[in-house]
Amino acid sequence: MKLKIFYIVLLVAHCTIAQNSLEEILQQYNNESIPYISADEVKSVQDHIVLLDAREKIEYEVSHIKNAKFVGFNTFKISSFTKQNIPKKDTIVVYCSLGVRSEDISEKLKKAGYINVYNLYGGIFEWKNKNYTVVNPKGEITENVHAYSKEWAKWLQKGKKVYSN
Repeated sequence: MKLKIFYIVLLVAHCTIAQNSLEEILQQYNNESIPYISADEVKSVQDHIVLLDAREKIEYEVSHIKNAKFVGFNTFKISSFTKQNIPKKDTIVVYCSLGVRSEDISEKLKKAGYINVYNLYGGIFEWKNKNYTVVNPKGEITENVHAYSKEWAKWLQKGKKVYSN
C-alpha cells in the first residue's frame, strides 16, 4: 500500500512540474538578478544592441538570432569577452534556449562592469515562437532551432526542433 501511495504522489508531482508556465520555470531556475527584455523589445532595437548567444556551439550552429555573437556557456570566459573591447555602457542582450543559462552569463558581465545587460525572456524559443527569424551559420534564414532537450522542447512551439544525438 505504501508503494502504491508513493507512485501516486510521484505521478502527481511529475504532472504538476510538467505543467509549469514559462514564468514559473524561470522563477525556479533564475534569481532574476538581471532584468528581462522581451523578444518584441529586442526586435525593435536589434540593430542598436550587442546580442550574445550563451548556448553551446552545437546549438548556435543549428541556428541563432541574426548578428548574435557566440559566447557559449560551458566555455565562456569573461577575459576573452573583454578582449573584444565592447564598451561597458553598450546595451547587451544575452539569450539561450529559455533564459536560464543567459542569466548566469549576464551576471558575469555585470560583475565585470557592464552596466546595461539584459536577459532575453524565453530565449531563442520565445523569439521563434513570435515568428522572428533565425539564421544558420551561412546567414540563411532557417526554421531549424536546437531544442536543447526533449523536456525543454515543449517551450518551442514554432520552427523545426533539432536535437543533438
